[in-house]
Amino acid sequence: MKLVLQRVSSASVDVEGKEIARVGNGLMVLFGAEKGDVFERADYLAGKTVNLRIFPDSAGKMNLSCKDIGGEILVVSQFTLAGDCSKGRRPGFDKAALAQDAETLYLRYVEALTQSGCRVATGKFGADMQVKLVNDGPVTFILD
Repeated sequence: MKLVLQRVSSASVDVEGKEIARVGNGLMVLFGAEKGDVFERADYLAGKTVNLRIFPDSAGKMNLSCKDIGGEILVVSQFTLAGDCSKGRRPGFDKAALAQDAETLYLRYVEALTQSGCRVATGKFGADMQVKLVNDGPVTFILD
């Protein structure tokens, strides 16, 4: 599993020209599942996502988590995170989980985030999406 976490002041997702999800202050998460990923890993990364201290405290130090600030989380599936660009000029996707397996892991990750008490919004799995965000900082982390 690979996640790209971006601290945002806002983010939204459109599908077929219509906005389907929007969040304010919090996180934008791009989610990619790989072959061999398991539910336990999705649960672990959900806990890491909501508890990672990447938001500023009153002194401006990264000392607060998304959960601490009552932040919102937008999760968008992105199979290209499993792409391998090490050979040639075209990415290979042999490491990517099959669509049905990836969707099951994606839904498990989203459910684990929701159980944390954070407000969670999602894109549409497998859809062609247009993602808009305002990266706050910018602050971006990769979890895998």
